[in-house]
Amino acid sequence: MHGSVDDLHVDVEMDGVTIRQAQWGDMNAAIEDFAAGVDTRPVFKGLPDDRCQCPHWGYVLRGQARVLYADREEVLSMGQAYFLPPGHNVVYDQDTRLVEFSPGAEYMATLEVAGRNVAAMAAAAARS
Repeated sequence: MHGSVDDLHVDVEMDGVTIRQAQWGDMNAAIEDFAAGVDTRPVFKGLPDDRCQCPHWGYVLRGQARVLYADREEVLSMGQAYFLPPGHNVVYDQDTRLVEFSPGAEYMATLEVAGRNVAAMAAAAARS
């Protein structure tokens, strides 16, 4: 299996975020774009510790992001491979593109909560 930016289906497209992805066996493969300033903390509210509970393996194609854990912060920069264990949030300091792989079941469970939060934020913004 293989895919490029042109091949993978756009599953998420919202202000400052585009996620193209495919399910490859038990894994989710994604090419993700985040604008500078995107902060995942509101998206993961309601998960344990209000943090993403899915592990991710990836590579930063461009940009920079800060990964926030309960006890530390890490910086991911262009050209770095990474592993994010469960219990993280991310703040994108620059326009960033990642290639990321995640276990499908954990990814889908996380997206259920994230989807509800995004929908609630959109509804609140529409009422404003």
